[in-house]
Amino acid sequence: MASLTSGAYPPNLKAEEREALIETVKDWSIGNGLAVRPPPTVIAAEADPKAISAINVPVTLFPSPFPRQCFAQAKSVQKTYNELYASVSRDEQFLAQVVKEVEGGDDFIRNLWNVHQKVKAEGYTQPLSLGLFRSDYMVHQDTSTSTPSLQVKQVEFNTIAASFGGLSTYTSLLHNSIAEDALDLPENTTAHGLAAGIESAYHAYPKSELGHQKAVIFLVQGGERNVFDQRHLEYQIAKASPAIPVFRLPYADVLKHTTLADTAKRQLLYRLPRNPSKVYEVAVIYMRSGYDPSDYPGQEAWDARYHLERSHAIKCPTILTQLAGTKKVQQILTTPKTSSAPSALSKFIKDDTEDAAELWRSFTNIYPLDTSEAGLEARKKALDPQLCQSYVLKPQREGGGNNTYRGAIPAFLKSVPEAHWGSYILMELITPPPVQNIILRNGNLEQGGVICELGVYGTCLWDQSTGEVRRNEEAGFLLRTKGDKSEEGGVAAGFGCMDSCTLV
Repeated sequence: MASLTSGAYPPNLKAEEREALIETVKDWSIGNGLAVRPPPTVIAAEADPKAISAINVPVTLFPSPFPRQCFAQAKSVQKTYNELYASVSRDEQFLAQVVKEVEGGDDFIRNLWNVHQKVKAEGYTQPLSLGLFRSDYMVHQDTSTSTPSLQVKQVEFNTIAASFGGLSTYTSLLHNSIAEDALDLPENTTAHGLAAGIESAYHAYPKSELGHQKAVIFLVQGGERNVFDQRHLEYQIAKASPAIPVFRLPYADVLKHTTLADTAKRQLLYRLPRNPSKVYEVAVIYMRSGYDPSDYPGQEAWDARYHLERSHAIKCPTILTQLAGTKKVQQILTTPKTSSAPSALSKFIKDDTEDAAELWRSFTNIYPLDTSEAGLEARKKALDPQLCQSYVLKPQREGGGNNTYRGAIPAFLKSVPEAHWGSYILMELITPPPVQNIILRNGNLEQGGVICELGVYGTCLWDQSTGEVRRNEEAGFLLRTKGDKSEEGGVAAGFGCMDSCTLV
C-alpha cells in the first residue's frame, strides 16, 4: 500500500497488482466475517432459499486520508455528547414539546410517544437506561477565508441501532493487514467498547429474585442482511468471564418467546425456542430493530414495544432515548441563543463551559420548517430553485435513504401537505475536501472521488430518576465512504461502503 507522501494516493496499480489485491480483500473479508448477506440484486432469493450465502461487505481497497485534528476533535467531544443526550432523554417536558411539533406529520413519532405515556401511567419499574450512541460527522472545509480551515461538523446523532461497530473493527484490521507502508492507522476497538457498555448494564442489573439466570437479548429484524456486524458484538460479549448468555430475538417473535413476571417489577422472561423449559431473566434489551415504521406492520408490533417498555429489563434504548435522537431535537439543540432567549443547549450544558464550546464547534446550521420566524425563512430557502442547492431536507427517520437533496427539495415539499412541513428539518450541506479511493462492491470496482463520514461511538449508563451517570465512555469509531456523486451514505441501505482512516 502506497504512502501518502510518495505520490499518487491511492496508488496507480498494474492490472496484476490490482487483481491480487482484490483477491486478498475478498478472501480476508469472508475469512474474518467482514461480510453481509447478499441483496437479491446480487444473489436472487430463489437461488439461495435457505439464506446461507454471504459476500464481502462493500469496502475501500485503501484507508482514506482523514485530518488528524478533525479525528481528535470528534473523539474528544463524544463523552460530552453522551452526557447531553442522557440529559435530554430525562427531560420529558422538553421531549413532549418536540413530539407536539412533529406529530402532525409523523404518526410513527406519535405512536412511540403514546406507548411511553401508557407505561408512565402505570409506572416504570426500571430506572436505569443504556445508550449505545454514535455521532456522525463530515469534515467541513471553510473556504470563506484566505486560509481555509478544516473542522468536523455533525451530520446526526444516533440513539438507537447505531450499527457497524463490529464491521468497523474488522475493516481497520483488514487495512492493517495489507498495509505495506507506515500509514498512520488508528487502532479500532469498537466491538470491545460497545460490548463493554452492554456488559456494564448487565452487571448493574441485580441477581434475579426469581432464581433465573440473567441474559442479554439482541432484538433484531427478520431477514437481517447486516447480521455479521451484530454477531461480532454478540461474540465479543460472549467472551466475558463469567459468561454472559446472549440471544437473538426477531422483533416479530417478542410476544411469542417472552412474558412478564406477575410481580410489581414485571421482570422480562425469555424462553429459549430450542428448549422452552429453560427460562432466562432478561437484564438488557439491545435494540437493533424498532427504529423504523416498517418494524411496526400492525398492532401486534406496537403491543410488543409496550410489552418491552413496561418490563424491568434495562432498555437500549428506552422510548424517551429513542425520541431524543430525532432530527428535530438536533435542530433545536443547534439553534443559537438570541438577544431575547437563551439557547436550548444551555438547558442541558451551561453556555460558558468548554464542553458547550466543543459542542458548538461541531454543530452545523440546521433550521426548522415550522411557522416560526426561522421556519418561514427556511421555507423560502427550501423552495427557491437556487438556494435549495445548498441544503438537505430530513424527516425524523433512521436507517438511510430517507433524505431529499438540493434541487429535489422544492418538488418534494410541494408534494407534502404544508401542515406536515414542521416534521422536517433543513440542514446546510457540509462541504468536505476532495479525497480519492477505490471501492470494491459486489465484485466490481468503483474508482474516483469519494466523501467520507466519520462516526464516533459512545456508551452511557444512567439513572433516569436521579440523573446519576454510572458509565460514560467513548467507544470507538467508524468510517463510511461513498462516491462523491452519491447523496446518501448508508452501507446497509446500499449507498456507502466500509472504510478506515489513515490520519494526515
